[in-house]
Amino acid sequence: MLLELRGVSRSFGGLKAVQGLSLQVPENSLSALIGPNGAGKTTVFSLMSGFLKPDHGQVFFKGQDITGLAAHECAKLGLTRTFQIVQPFANQSVRENIAVGAHLHLKSRAQALAYASDVAEQVGLHGLLDQPAGELTVAARKRLELARGLSTRPSLLLLDEVLAGLNPQEIAEMLPVIQGIVQGGVSVLMIEHVMQAVMNLARHVWVLSQGELIFAGPTELMSIDEAVIEAYFGAAGAAKLRAAQSGGSTPSPKRGQS
Repeated sequence: MLLELRGVSRSFGGLKAVQGLSLQVPENSLSALIGPNGAGKTTVFSLMSGFLKPDHGQVFFKGQDITGLAAHECAKLGLTRTFQIVQPFANQSVRENIAVGAHLHLKSRAQALAYASDVAEQVGLHGLLDQPAGELTVAARKRLELARGLSTRPSLLLLDEVLAGLNPQEIAEMLPVIQGIVQGGVSVLMIEHVMQAVMNLARHVWVLSQGELIFAGPTELMSIDEAVIEAYFGAAGAAKLRAAQSGGSTPSPKRGQS
């Protein structure tokens, strides 16, 4: 098993952000962690990748207990995350931004810059290598965040809403990039609200609600699970959904949860 969480919990004051979470991410996989806003998804990513230490429980990566290990040490082992809010070094070029992550394994500046070019090609940024990162479009910034994660040579890449803020065409263009990463030997676990992308990409899904796991299983079964439906639509909305399914129409998800 590539990554395993065993009974992981984390609180902030009186708020229980994650409660007793256990899950296993296999090698060569593309899976998703989803849930309503405030469910604890990003906290889970931070616990996995060393940005937060759990109050209880353990995190294992490649069979090694990495609980409490610093983020840069996790990255050296091959566990890297991206961030929903992209904050590149605005005055540096795309190439230089990507090379920062490459220095985790490459000491030579020339080697890091050359490797950055290879990664940019992989995510469709090769033509923008010399452009300042601060001048990129939202879609290009998302690709840059993806490239910065890939430049660390991860075994597992945690993608935090890499599709957020993109229009339908940009999302469609990003999907094969993510699939290509997995085909290249990097496992991916993604947090995502774009459900069409989750259904198209992920084979396995974990669903969080109020810090607790309410569903774990194949993606195709998620959409018919009662607990998942209620978490996304609320009790009243879930009742309307069941009635609509009988009558032929389907209500839309709450804003921000599509």
